[in-house]
Amino acid sequence: MDSEIETQIRECEARLYTAMLASNVSELDMLIADDLLFAGPTGELVTKAMDLDLHRTGGTQFHELVPKELAIRVCSEHFVLASAKIFLSGTYLGNAFAGDYRYMRVWHKGTSGWKIVGGSVIAIV
Repeated sequence: MDSEIETQIRECEARLYTAMLASNVSELDMLIADDLLFAGPTGELVTKAMDLDLHRTGGTQFHELVPKELAIRVCSEHFVLASAKIFLSGTYLGNAFAGDYRYMRVWHKGTSGWKIVGGSVIAIV
């Protein structure tokens, strides 16, 4: 059971990376829970609406996204923790950035499938 769930989460993470890189708001909308709580790289709390709006308006633009590692811990058949190390380059509110980042995500499986309900991202220095 755990290996099947891990495979599903790896597929969700791959879909997420593709959607982030393309700013595909409809795909991001399907992968992110409505009640998302996410801590951004400067500690700000980001909601789903805020994240989607940044992608929709070009406030967040990823030019390069290179996954380097992904660790998954299956907590139950409904909750999974994922830790991803990713090289990112792009712009955030007009400011260029490039470097390695560590994402922690909480995936929850509800009636509409796996969605991100929480997480955080920090720059790796």
